Amino acid sequence: MSNPQRIAFQGEPGAFSHQAIKRWFPGAEAVAHPTFEEAFAAVRSGECDLGMIPVENSLAGRVADVHHLLPHSGLKIIGERFLPIEMNLMVNKGAKLADIKVAFSHPMALMQCRNSLRELNILPEVFHDTAGSARALKESGAMDRAAIAPEVAAELYGLEIIRPNLEDARHNTTRFLVLTGEQSVVDPAPEIPCVTTFVFRVRSIPAALYKALGGFATNGVNMTKLESYSENGSFSVTFFYADVEARPSDRALQLAMEELKFFATDVEILGVYPQDEFRRK
Repeated sequence: MSNPQRIAFQGEPGAFSHQAIKRWFPGAEAVAHPTFEEAFAAVRSGECDLGMIPVENSLAGRVADVHHLLPHSGLKIIGERFLPIEMNLMVNKGAKLADIKVAFSHPMALMQCRNSLRELNILPEVFHDTAGSARALKESGAMDRAAIAPEVAAELYGLEIIRPNLEDARHNTTRFLVLTGEQSVVDPAPEIPCVTTFVFRVRSIPAALYKALGGFATNGVNMTKLESYSENGSFSVTFFYADVEARPSDRALQLAMEELKFFATDVEILGVYPQDEFRRK
């Protein structure tokens, strides 16, 4: 992850993924892509050195599509980053807070700011994207409207933030994964606490999931994430996406994975990477 030149993300310039890249890779060029598929393809082809992809939010839950795209993508997870989501009320330069009648943004952003907007007597208006709302506000030149978006969007579009931290809850956080197309990824140094991310499909037998997970409990491996998803329209066999706080070279995880394979198939490790400091707080 040292000195990447170009980092792919999904969304418009000024999105929270753009904000995450600016925060952790300030010297890199953030390259916007309309879809996750295109962002993944840019990393896989070498057009971009890394990808910065959101995987879950503390309020909204998992990010759709990412769980389906990561397996068999040819990409590896080499890092995680937790970004506090800070909503900013921004206006065209010269506009006053007292003149703002409407604020527009993505529905999730509006939901997270509804109490603050009510106190300011500002009506919410739905827009398809947070960063896009900032761009649209700049293009409109309106002085009685505001956008709710990340700080980087205000910088990018020349807007003025008149109310930072507009969000009602201060604990809103998005977890991002850093992806690479390199196949010869070196595991972190032995003293660094790690996360291993993997997927598996349970066998179609009674209590398969219970039995598959038993090895993690008996060997003391802390599983911090387990999510199910279906593939190819099938409801008979379920795939699972999991994070554990361990690395494959740990004897405890080796034993747990051996037991998992008795009751699961298509086990694929997607990455072994350092735990972010936020996780250890």
